[in-house]
Amino acid sequence: MMRKINVNFFILFLLLLAAAAVHGDDNNYLTYAKAANFALASSSDLRYARALQNVREGAWRWGLRAYFPNLGLSVSENDRLQGIGADSFIKNYGINMDQLVWDGGKTSMSRRLERMDLDLSFSGLDRMASQIAESAISAYRNVLLSRLILEIKESALTALEEQRRILNEEVELGLALQLDLVDADINLADAKLDIYSLKLDLSEMERQFAELLGFETLPTLTEKIEINHSVTLPAAAAAGNLAKERNPELIETRFSITKKQAELKYASHSWIPSLRVTGNFAITGQQYPLTRYNWSVGLLIDFSSPWFQNQFAAQSGWEPPHDRSAMIQNNFNPLPNPAAGFGKKQAMLALSLERDKYNIILEKTGRMAANAVEKCALAEQKRNLALGAAELSAERCRLDELRLNLGHITRLKLMETYIEKTQREIALAQTAAALLEAERELEYFLDLRPGELTAFAAATAFTASVNETLSKGNNL
Repeated sequence: MMRKINVNFFILFLLLLAAAAVHGDDNNYLTYAKAANFALASSSDLRYARALQNVREGAWRWGLRAYFPNLGLSVSENDRLQGIGADSFIKNYGINMDQLVWDGGKTSMSRRLERMDLDLSFSGLDRMASQIAESAISAYRNVLLSRLILEIKESALTALEEQRRILNEEVELGLALQLDLVDADINLADAKLDIYSLKLDLSEMERQFAELLGFETLPTLTEKIEINHSVTLPAAAAAGNLAKERNPELIETRFSITKKQAELKYASHSWIPSLRVTGNFAITGQQYPLTRYNWSVGLLIDFSSPWFQNQFAAQSGWEPPHDRSAMIQNNFNPLPNPAAGFGKKQAMLALSLERDKYNIILEKTGRMAANAVEKCALAEQKRNLALGAAELSAERCRLDELRLNLGHITRLKLMETYIEKTQREIALAQTAAALLEAERELEYFLDLRPGELTAFAAATAFTASVNETLSKGNNL
């Protein structure tokens, strides 16, 4: 029995070790999605913006206090020593209350405006996070491109060094000119200098990328630049419609229009009076325990506008056992703030400006979506041309090797063909990276996640096919 238990524990221990090893290996690999998440987690600006947003959220929630009564406590002692007559030592403890009853919804509208500001801030936070993630993905892609170019150049350098070694033997045998060997050395020096410069740039690029992710050193990058990557593009009209629906800038502008409409409504209702109820209770006396008390309730109506301000107050009270009191007061102030009378016109102009801005952005968004689709198509065409040029260059290298064996060209000429082939391969890598970048820019503009463009294009193509079939059926 004990032996069986020990075996089970041993198997469990091995499973735990395997799980830990898998988890550790998983952390040593970096994908586009992980890079974006790490960049978001390590961004101090984003953390500060989120913390500030939380503070503003808390302050907004405490704004509910405006709907509840304002309570105040007062304590006083009034001592009076008289030359003639009895001295007095009056002690007073009081509590007062002020409650807003009605203000035409101005307090509620003010809170809605604050809520809209918070929603706009949330939208800004989302855009900020999206930009940080995109910067991480772009840095990832740049590192991949530089590594690919370095690999191409190092492979070409190996081939050139082999050709230089053969050329040196030919010079020693008198089969080639010394001048060709000098030119070959110059080509090798240029290639080594390019590689050294690229390594320096790549090292700095990797360091900045690691800092962006919050790492000291970069883990293994699992993504690759696919040379033969093909893009499935949606129709320009479908892309424009999606951009108008989901583009972050347009969404923010819609929020802004709603906010301006609320501000105009608030300015239009600024003349509505407010009604408040007040009350107080106090106990007084010459000595403890205090035996006298009084209370009162009142009503305050405030008519405030830029052209006049009128406050009407009525109050009634009782001081047992026999005394009662009543008070009516009215204060009128003409032209308290005439400049504020243009607030409604300013709000109307601001709303009109925001609507014009929205129409301009809406038109520009559709045009930019069509341009982004066209840019992707052109980038793919450019990649295809670069791919064809690279294949032709490789075929030329093969033919020049045959021509060298036949004695039609020199080995230096073959080395120059290798250099040209390297340049074609680098151009192909750059156009492939440019295609990936154009595709991601279109996805970002349409508010799509990486890789969702293909699914969106397929869905729009299917919808268009169904609509066309239904249209033909209706015509029949």
